[in-house]
Amino acid sequence: MKPSRFTEEQIIGILREQEKGAKTADVCRKHGVSSATFYKWKAKYGGLEVSDAKRLKALEDENAKLKRLLAEAMLGVDPVRPDTRLVEVLQCTPAVSGSPAGNAGVLSCNPPSSDRCARARFGRREAN
Repeated sequence: MKPSRFTEEQIIGILREQEKGAKTADVCRKHGVSSATFYKWKAKYGGLEVSDAKRLKALEDENAKLKRLLAEAMLGVDPVRPDTRLVEVLQCTPAVSGSPAGNAGVLSCNPPSSDRCARARFGRREAN
């Protein structure tokens, strides 16, 4: 995601300008933002003080970090070494095109691991 050109302090200052009686369109034009952006800011930062906005940003960062740790734990990835995986990748072979029950193109998997299976499981089938 692209970082904002404005800090929380600047955003709150822009919102205060409009609250003091300036027209929204004039404030947006002066600062070079769209009215949609202005109203998003108003929904997020409206009524906040600068210290509250800094605290909100810190909580959002902490929440993102915790979500990342939870996702890594659920996937079995060691956060210290992100290249290690606890889940064994299975070797997959394409099913025969005339297989029963119309399962043409379905993959059947047998251990040990292979690069071909990893590509097939994640939607990147190799051309044969």
